[in-house]
Amino acid sequence: MMKILTVIGTRPEAVKMAPVVAALTAQPSVESLVVATAQHREMMDQVLEIFDIAPDFDLNVMEADQSPTDVLAEVLQHLQPVLQKVKPNWLLVQGDTTTVLGASIAAAYSRVRVGHVEAGLRTHDRMNPFPEELNRVLADHIADLHFAPTETARAALLAEGIATESIHVTGNTVVDALQTIVQRPLNERLPQVPSERKLLLVTAHRRENHGKPIRNILAALRELSHRDDVYIIYPVHRNPNIAKPAYEMLGAEPNVELLAPADYLTFVHLMGRAHLILTDSGGVQEEAPGLGVPVLVMREVTERPEAIEAGTARLVGTDAQVIIREAIALLDDLDAHAAMARAINPFGDGRAAQRIANILVHDK
Repeated sequence: MMKILTVIGTRPEAVKMAPVVAALTAQPSVESLVVATAQHREMMDQVLEIFDIAPDFDLNVMEADQSPTDVLAEVLQHLQPVLQKVKPNWLLVQGDTTTVLGASIAAAYSRVRVGHVEAGLRTHDRMNPFPEELNRVLADHIADLHFAPTETARAALLAEGIATESIHVTGNTVVDALQTIVQRPLNERLPQVPSERKLLLVTAHRRENHGKPIRNILAALRELSHRDDVYIIYPVHRNPNIAKPAYEMLGAEPNVELLAPADYLTFVHLMGRAHLILTDSGGVQEEAPGLGVPVLVMREVTERPEAIEAGTARLVGTDAQVIIREAIALLDDLDAHAAMARAINPFGDGRAAQRIANILVHDK
């Protein structure tokens, strides 16, 4: 019996690993076990509950105001005993969090093979996003198997000297998760958007946007909210570097609704109703095309150039006037909006998790 240990630390990891866990659990030759580091406790737990995943081990590393160094140290310290106890054949990580880096190092030190889901994403800028770009590059050079979501990601791995035979282009598991979740009914009411207004859904929380960039973003949102055809919903991250300026600058605006962070099911339904999404998130760039919603990416660089090339997203940075100009273009030009909404999602067909499970089962 092959033992595969899947490590999950944050909400995006939980979303993207849930289909993989399901595919592995369905394999009769696999004992599938899950470790939660709880780098993001509440938001991770919400997704695990939605996908009915009960972790076999919970490291519970989350503390208030923790730094990446704190998280890395906690994951290394607490994962080692689990590896010694389970002795897995494979450890799986996903993406670019500090959980991913810590788990990869711990596994390598324990001589456990590492599979990296969503390998090969690159901005080629160590500080954007920080520390994610460092985390994923290092994790890729530790990993034994690389599950690249696209040919672009595969090319990035090859350019860094990663062995060809270790790379498999699978598609992105977020498409698998999205296809599952959109079929589920929402038990609670979504915020009501006035019928004459178009919903602009916002996510903005990245570390590199703290300070002046987030204030620029908020200034753009405030101006856009003054249009008579716009209604903005913004689930606000609890980090005070985001929440404080968000409530200061937008809390009194009548056409802006600031929410607590939405659970994944609610957020997917909000995305589906949006006319336009403005985000600095990585995963939203992959999810929104599957729902036919154009995306403006409020970052200076993106590790998902496929979305830009396919026409499902535009990179607009954090300059307020650029954000306003690009949003107005998609509000006023129906043809431009339709072209983005109808563009083909470049991130997969919903069968990535099954491909990953099959590769692991047949890799001896």
